[in-house]
Amino acid sequence: MTILKTNKLKVLLDLQYLNVATTGIKTYMMELAQAALTYPHPEIEWVFSHDPKEQSADQTFKGVQSKIQRLNYHLDYFRWKEFQLPDMVKKHQADVLICPDFVSPVASLSCRRLTVIHDAFFWQMPQNYPAWWRKYFLSLIRKGLKQNTEIITTTNYSRDAILSHLGNKSPISVIYQVPKNMTTEVDSAFIEKLGVDKYQYFVHIGTFDKRKNLPLLVRAFALFLEKTNSDFKLVLAGGAGQSAQMNDLPIVEKLITELKLEGKVLLPGYVSDAQVRALYEGAFAYVFPSENEGFGIPIVEAMGFGIPVIHSDQPALVEVSAGAGLVSKSGDTQDLAEKMILLASEDSLRMSLIERGLERAKDFSAKKFIADFQKLILSK
Repeated sequence: MTILKTNKLKVLLDLQYLNVATTGIKTYMMELAQAALTYPHPEIEWVFSHDPKEQSADQTFKGVQSKIQRLNYHLDYFRWKEFQLPDMVKKHQADVLICPDFVSPVASLSCRRLTVIHDAFFWQMPQNYPAWWRKYFLSLIRKGLKQNTEIITTTNYSRDAILSHLGNKSPISVIYQVPKNMTTEVDSAFIEKLGVDKYQYFVHIGTFDKRKNLPLLVRAFALFLEKTNSDFKLVLAGGAGQSAQMNDLPIVEKLITELKLEGKVLLPGYVSDAQVRALYEGAFAYVFPSENEGFGIPIVEAMGFGIPVIHSDQPALVEVSAGAGLVSKSGDTQDLAEKMILLASEDSLRMSLIERGLERAKDFSAKKFIADFQKLILSK
């Protein structure tokens, strides 16, 4: 009897960047790797460049770094992308290489490439990045867009923004990402330690990057308290911005003092998954006034936890929420305060947003995420 052997497409997933990735890109990479394992396809064989958990746990280049350490990281990254990764492509005879961190090797490769460019921030917001770093990183992105390279991005908004800066040299596909699968137990004591009551606080979780507009949120919250005379609090959980140029944490701390909001605006810093779950489960609403996002994972996370969301009218957020959030005018302190007041005064609106949010969150599943990747991988 003759046994017919089925040749699978071999897909190499580059996970090197997990040794420094934080927040959104880390979530993207971890969830993609997990979904590939959870929902295998009979025509696809996945090869991971690194073990996701081990690479994510690597502390070599995390935390505060000296100039020498930062230089060593860039050399390590360059060595990986230009020598070690191409060697791995050849070793495994990969048919497809997926680089989920903006950058594909400059070296010519025989395989098809799928490069994930999450957003267009480097082009849209140059003031938020050191000039040398922006120039260097953009050169890596452009040089990696070789023949047989296709771009994946996270929203139609991001696709249009990338097209406006890179042109249509490479085909661009949109694949909606998924929020982090938080399976840890809830840290029930965290809310009590923080000094907040259930459903008596607004929350924002994420870094203090300038584009997040957190000083505006603090000012809007001050107006909210002035108009409502309520006992609500505002919890801004997360670490400092990614660089001195991008970090609004000192401005927020100064505003808290100037507006006499000590004890009203709380800054718990970095929070664990167990603490994030506790914050979500006890929040009155999630507020996301960001001026620019490629996708906006936090609003999908919040909706999935049954929390009403107030977000800015930034196009990616409007696209992702699809009418399930309460929209405020970007950069308008007064309007954001009014939306917070409206939500606090109308129970029916809050319940409607919760229902719509839960329904919208179902559209962002790990199964659909990997199915879209599988469809693209098998399209040629």
